Amino acid sequence: MEIDRNTPYNQLPPLPPNIDIESKKVLKKVTSSHRQLAELKGIANTIPNQTILINSIILQEARSSSEIENVITTNDKLYQAFSSSQRNIDPQTKEVLRYRQALWTGYNRLKKRRMFSTNLCVELFQIIKQTNEGIRTAPGTRIADGRGRIVYSPPEGERVIRDKLEDLEKFIHNDDDKIDPLVKLALIHYQFEAIHPFTDGNGRTGRMMNVLYLVYKKLLDLPILYLSQYIIEHKLEYYRLLRSVTYDKEWESWIIYMLDAIEKTSNNTKEKITRIRDQFNKTLEKTRKELPSHVYSKELIELIFEQPYCKIQFIVDKGIAKRQTAGVYLNELERIGILKKKKVGKENLFLNKRLFEVLKN
Repeated sequence: MEIDRNTPYNQLPPLPPNIDIESKKVLKKVTSSHRQLAELKGIANTIPNQTILINSIILQEARSSSEIENVITTNDKLYQAFSSSQRNIDPQTKEVLRYRQALWTGYNRLKKRRMFSTNLCVELFQIIKQTNEGIRTAPGTRIADGRGRIVYSPPEGERVIRDKLEDLEKFIHNDDDKIDPLVKLALIHYQFEAIHPFTDGNGRTGRMMNVLYLVYKKLLDLPILYLSQYIIEHKLEYYRLLRSVTYDKEWESWIIYMLDAIEKTSNNTKEKITRIRDQFNKTLEKTRKELPSHVYSKELIELIFEQPYCKIQFIVDKGIAKRQTAGVYLNELERIGILKKKKVGKENLFLNKRLFEVLKN
């Protein structure tokens, strides 16, 4: 059946597609993608304090996923806003921080109740967009290209959209279909974007679901797969392949694209985690040698690696030291070149230069 780009695609079929989606080419790619993902999971578990990865990697994902939607901030602004008490944060940075909040919320929801649901998707969307809106109800939603030409019209009508989300939910939880979970991830991501259930934020919510699905399937312990950077680097191909599934039923190329994203991103994230671990160990050794014994502690070094900026209150909250002593500790770390003091508003933040360089690159 030919699809009219200007007519709501209410006939969007449920998953799985009525074709052989696990071709030899796909299965070959599945093997290498699983291998890289398993190695990432293993390396992540070598970091002694998992908060180091949760804060740093998730913020990077939040920034890149938002950048795809032209919500742009800098690494420095983002990390400062996350650590400081300042209120005059620019709207773009606030939106990226909300993405991080939504991803963290989704992760905790799945840990408590291992179930994907329409309500979970709505909650993530509401956090990202700071809205009480839910499934879109108004007609007229159209997807246009950079020149303003309509390229796709998603399903229309709240009942239609909810029915399609319910079908998607059943597909996610059906383990009897025997489809490899990485292939399934590619199918789920296409279907969610094709349903396009919200007035805005569909791309970010859908990309968030990717990493949460990997956690749900126990392929990762933490939501640290940084897929959005790959999509930024191959953005035109991403949108072209989404459309090719809709209009030409070209599933193989789309699935391989997503498998390649998982494989390459897993490898890049492994390298990033290895660099963080190496810098942590070097910092540990340097501070052990150069700081007085009453200042040095492994707990303190773990804290300054939880996120690029640290401040006195973080040390107090961790119970490492009282306020005046905490200030001495941070100044000592600055003295030996580990941290760099920066005035933000009325408070002093201390930048972990080594960690920031790893995350920036």
